[in-house]
Amino acid sequence: MPVSRLRDIPGIGVDEVGDAADAAADPEFLRLENLDTDVRPPAVALAATRAAVDADDANSYLPFQGRGSLLEAAAAHVGRIAGRTYDPATECVGVAGGLNGILNTLLATVEPGEEVVLCDPIYAGLVNRVRLAGGVPRFVPCEASAGGWTVDPRRLADAVGPRTAAVLMMGPAMPTGLVLDETHWTALAGALERHDAWLVYDAAMERIRFDGRGPDHPARIPGLADRTITVGSASKELRMIGWRVGWVTGPASILHDVRLVGLTNVVCQVGIAQEAVAAALAAPDADADVAAATATWRERCETILAQLSDLPAVRPHGGWSLLIDTRPLGLSPADLSRRLFERAKVAATPMDGWGPSGAQYLRLVFANEPAERLGDLRERFRLAL
Repeated sequence: MPVSRLRDIPGIGVDEVGDAADAAADPEFLRLENLDTDVRPPAVALAATRAAVDADDANSYLPFQGRGSLLEAAAAHVGRIAGRTYDPATECVGVAGGLNGILNTLLATVEPGEEVVLCDPIYAGLVNRVRLAGGVPRFVPCEASAGGWTVDPRRLADAVGPRTAAVLMMGPAMPTGLVLDETHWTALAGALERHDAWLVYDAAMERIRFDGRGPDHPARIPGLADRTITVGSASKELRMIGWRVGWVTGPASILHDVRLVGLTNVVCQVGIAQEAVAAALAAPDADADVAAATATWRERCETILAQLSDLPAVRPHGGWSLLIDTRPLGLSPADLSRRLFERAKVAATPMDGWGPSGAQYLRLVFANEPAERLGDLRERFRLAL
């Protein structure tokens, strides 16, 4: 790459597999490669979107930081889960999707050469944004077992040091489905205080948990509320992928800087989408709506795990995807992906660049295929292998 900032930023692989599956235009393909979902968005959001198409004030850049209704709904939503109050005027800003919020936050908190702590494996898009912001990823390995993924809270805390600008955590994490809880946040609190570092919490999937519990928000832990920046999104829990609306909440001092970055990066979120997201967040049945969608995704996850019970698939504790360790199969993830595509009409993504251990795993997304279409997955893998 002629531009140095791109030299250590690979692609994410999903685009290549997805483009190939689109080009095949074959309805028999199982689309397990991309974080799409066929579970419809909330009805209240669809109605608000249709109404906004005819609203002149929705066809505007302004307000750059997000419409008041969106900021109020997002601040109240995060505050309810975090157990504290956020001022929508000074402690919340709208962004064009969660990953736009992540990049804006990293640009506002990370000096070039400083470290950002992440779990491994993790979404390549998060790693790449750390690098694009000039940060240096520091990975904490997660452990895979028959029961799912775990990460040692003490190893997380020990990874925070004098060069740490931020800890970037997602829970449930993508692509592993790793769930973090108060033991992890408590372990991190002292380390972040000692080294004056931020906790950037990617909350895109925090309610998509398979244990029936609500989110464990880090801002509930004493000492973390003033160090936690929460980045949320309508794409996953609300299934509003094409709306491109997210939010960042946190202490007013750092939100001022995040807002400033936003004015120079994308500038604003989609105008006709904001009232819809606000309505979905504030709906009285919002939690029940997410719980119903989660039940559907969990059923699909269990179907895949049952179909692949004789393969080294790792159970997720939430989210939209699960991983297969291809080493016991004597194949690289890229080899298995290619065989599944060519022999079995399955689109699945190898995870090169998704953290140091990503090169061991193939990712299957279970959010976009109904359970009845997954019933022959065992046979498809047999053909591939």
